[in-house]
Amino acid sequence: MNKTRLLTLLLTPAVALCATTTLFAQQSQPDAPELKIYRETAAKVNDLVHTKLDVRFDYKKHYLYGKEWVTIKPHIYPTDSLRLDAKGMDIKNISIVKAGKLFPLKFKYDSLSLAITLDKKYRSTESYTIYIDYTSKPDELKTKGSAAINDAKGLYFINADGADKNKPTQIWTQGESESSSAWFPTIDKPNQKTTDEIVMTVPAKYVTLSNGRLAAQKLNADGTRTDTWKMELPHSPYLFMMAVGDFKIYKDKWRNKEVSYYLEPKFAPYAKDIFGFTPEVMEFYSQKLGVDYPWNKYAQIVVRDYVSGAMENTSATLHGEQVQATRRELIDGKPESEVDIVHELFHQWFGDYVTTESWSNLTVNESFADFSETLWAEHKHGKDAGDEHSYQAMMQYLNTPGANAKNLVRFHYADKEDVFDVVTYQKGGRILNMLRNYLGEDAFFKGLHIYLTQNAFKNGEAQQLRLALEEASGLDLNWYFNQWYYGAGHPELKIDYKWDEATKTETVYLTQTQAGNNFILPMAVDIYAAGKKERHKVWMRNKADTLTFHVASAPDLVNVDGDKVLLARKTDSKTLDQLVFQYFNAPLYLDRFEAIDAATKQQENKGAQKILLAALKDKYFNLRIKAIRAINLTNADVKAAALPILADIIKNDEKTLVKAAAINALVKLNDAGNLPLFKQSINSQSYAVQAASLNGIASLAPADALKIAKSLEQDNTGTLTEAIVKLYISNGSDAEIPFIAAAFKRAEPQAKFNMLQGYAKVIARATDTKVVEGSVDDLKAMAIRYKPYGAIPYITQLLENIKAQKVSTNQTEQVKYIDDALEVLKKNQ
Repeated sequence: MNKTRLLTLLLTPAVALCATTTLFAQQSQPDAPELKIYRETAAKVNDLVHTKLDVRFDYKKHYLYGKEWVTIKPHIYPTDSLRLDAKGMDIKNISIVKAGKLFPLKFKYDSLSLAITLDKKYRSTESYTIYIDYTSKPDELKTKGSAAINDAKGLYFINADGADKNKPTQIWTQGESESSSAWFPTIDKPNQKTTDEIVMTVPAKYVTLSNGRLAAQKLNADGTRTDTWKMELPHSPYLFMMAVGDFKIYKDKWRNKEVSYYLEPKFAPYAKDIFGFTPEVMEFYSQKLGVDYPWNKYAQIVVRDYVSGAMENTSATLHGEQVQATRRELIDGKPESEVDIVHELFHQWFGDYVTTESWSNLTVNESFADFSETLWAEHKHGKDAGDEHSYQAMMQYLNTPGANAKNLVRFHYADKEDVFDVVTYQKGGRILNMLRNYLGEDAFFKGLHIYLTQNAFKNGEAQQLRLALEEASGLDLNWYFNQWYYGAGHPELKIDYKWDEATKTETVYLTQTQAGNNFILPMAVDIYAAGKKERHKVWMRNKADTLTFHVASAPDLVNVDGDKVLLARKTDSKTLDQLVFQYFNAPLYLDRFEAIDAATKQQENKGAQKILLAALKDKYFNLRIKAIRAINLTNADVKAAALPILADIIKNDEKTLVKAAAINALVKLNDAGNLPLFKQSINSQSYAVQAASLNGIASLAPADALKIAKSLEQDNTGTLTEAIVKLYISNGSDAEIPFIAAAFKRAEPQAKFNMLQGYAKVIARATDTKVVEGSVDDLKAMAIRYKPYGAIPYITQLLENIKAQKVSTNQTEQVKYIDDALEVLKKNQ
C-alpha cells in the first residue's frame, strides 16, 4: 500500500496548519484507554487452506452474490467450532461438504463475524470444507478508513449505472487491512495464508483480473462470460483482489513470465510508456534479493476513484488513476507514478511472499516498500536521486506532529489503521537505509535473502528480520532493533567545532538535545585538509560526546555524518566558508543541498553567490531547480552573472522542469523584454514549460494570455491547467467558470488543494446557480474524502466565506444550498 502521495497534502502551505492540527487532534491521546490494550497477534485456532469463490454482481443494487467453498484445518488443538469474519452480509446457507453433499450447520451471526458449530471435533491432521451462500452489500456497510486508506468497504462499484458519461463502469476490491471479509467470509487476519480460486461471471464486454492465472473462460447464453482465476501459492486474504471493467491489456514479459498492464482505452496507447520499465525493476529486485519474482505473473491495473495510492494484491497490483499519463505528459516526468510502481512491486516479496504476522509488525511490509523507492532511484537515476528521495521521506517524518512519540513496532494502538503512518513508511524506510549503510551492501542483502527464504509463503516479524541480518553479518543487532524498532523518536543532534592551532587538534562536540534516552549512532566523520579527505568511523554512545582528531593543518571542512544517512534533525554550526568548500568538494546530494540552503539565506555574501551561481549548473537537475528558485535576481551582480546561465538553461537543459523553473525566474523580473521568449516557449511540447510561459505572458500582457489560454483549453494538464485556472481566476469572467470547475473536478489531490482558495473565490462571484451548486458539491465531496487530513474544517470555512458573499448579494437559493452542504459536513466532522 502506497500512501506517499496523500501525505504530501499535509505539506501544502494553504492547508498545512489546518490539516496537521486537525489530523492529530483526531488521534487518541497518550493516556487513552485503547492505547493500553496489548494488540496481540491473532490466535490461530483454524488455518485457511483453500478458498474457492463463485461470484456474480448486481450493478443496480451494488450487491455481490457469492458462493464459497473454504477448506480449513485446525491449527494444532482439536476444535468443533469455526469463526469467520463476514462484514454486513446476508447469510443464506452454511453447510459442511461431505462426499460432494451439503449438510447444514448451526451458526450465529452478528453482522461482523460468523460463529459456526461444526459437525464434529476436528484434529489438526484433518481438513474440512465449509460451503457458504451469501450476499455482500458493501454500500450498506458502515466502515472506518484511515489516513492511508480513506474507505474500508472492500468492494466498490464505480459508475455502475453508467450515468456519468465521463467515467467508466468498473468494479474493484480493496482488502487491506481487513476489508476482504466485506466481500467474502474468511479469517481476515494477515497471519493466515490460503490458495484460492475465484470464478467471476460478468457482462461479456468486460475484462476481469484477479490473483494468479486465468485458468478458464466460458461464454454464456445470457450475454455474460465466466472467468476462472487460480492462485496456486498461498497468500493472505487481504491480498485477494478482483477487478472488472472496460480495460485494454498490454502484454509484456519478464524472463518467461507474463507481465501485463490494464488501462482504460484512452490510455492504452501509452501502456508501455507508463509501465514499460516494470520488467527491468523485476530483474533488479530479483538480482538484488537473490530471490526471483515468486509469482506466476505480474499484472498492474488502473482504476477510477481508488481509495488510496496503490495496493500490492498478490501478482495483481491495483493503482489509482494518478499513474495514467499520455506520452506528452511523460515529457516532464512523472516520478510519483514511478514511485507507486516500484513500491508495490517490492511488496510482492515484502508483504506478499513474506507477510507481516500482525499489524503491529507492519514495518516488515511497508518500511521495506518505502525503502525500495530509494533503492530503485539510486539504481536507475543515480545516487543523487536516491539520496534526495530518502531525505524528502525523512523530512515528512520529522515534520509530522506526534510522530516522534510512536514506536515502529507498535503493540499498542487505538485502531489498526493508525499504524499506516509516517513512522511505518517514511521513518521505517530510513531505518532500513541506515542499517544497510552500517552493515554494508553484501551483508544487508544477504540478510534479506535469508529472511525471505526462511519465511517464504509464511509470516514474519521484526525479530525474524533481526536474526536473519545477524546471521548474515555476524554482528549483534539487539541494540539497533531495541532503539529503532521498539523505541520511539529520533536524535536532535547539535554539532559544534573547535580548532586548536597549537596542538593541531580538531574537536567535534556532539550533543543530543532531545528529551529522553540517547541514541547510539555509528557514523562517518570526514575531515578535509591539505587537499585530502580522511574518513573516521566513530560511535556516539552518550547524550554528549567529544571527538578529537589530530590534523596536520586546520581543516577546510569537518563533515559529520559523511554518508548522510542518519535519521536525525541536525543543527550544524559550519560557517558559510566551510559550506562553500563543502559544495565544491563533498560528493553527496545533501552536501550540496545543505550548502545551497545556507547560501539562500545569505545572498549578499560573495561565497553564497558563488554557491548559487555554481548550483545553477549542478549535475543533478533538482538542485539546479532549487538554485533557480532561490537565487535573488534583484542583486545587480548576481543578475548579470545568472541571466546568461538561465538563458542557456532555457535553450539547452535536458530537463524540461529545469527550463520551466528558469522561465518562472524570469517572470519575477517583470521585464517586457522577455515577452518574446515567453511567447516562443508557449509552443513547447512540455506542459511545465507552457505553464511557466503562460505565467510570464499573463504578467506582461494579460489580454494576450487570455487568448492563448483559450487555445490551450483542449490539451492541458497538471501545472498548465493550474496556470490557466490561475489566469482565469484573476483576469477571466464568468464565461471561464465551467473550465475552472471541470479542471478542479479532474485534478489530482495535490492540485485540488493548490486550487482551493482561488476556486472558492470563483464560486463566490459566480451567478449561475447550477454552476454554484455543482461546485459546492465538489467541495463537499473533497472535504469528506480527505477528512483524515483535516479537510472538513478548512473547506467548511471556505464555504462560510462563499456563503457570506452570497448573502451580501441576496442569492437566497444559493445560500440555502450552501447551508445544506455545511450541515452535511457538520455531521461528518
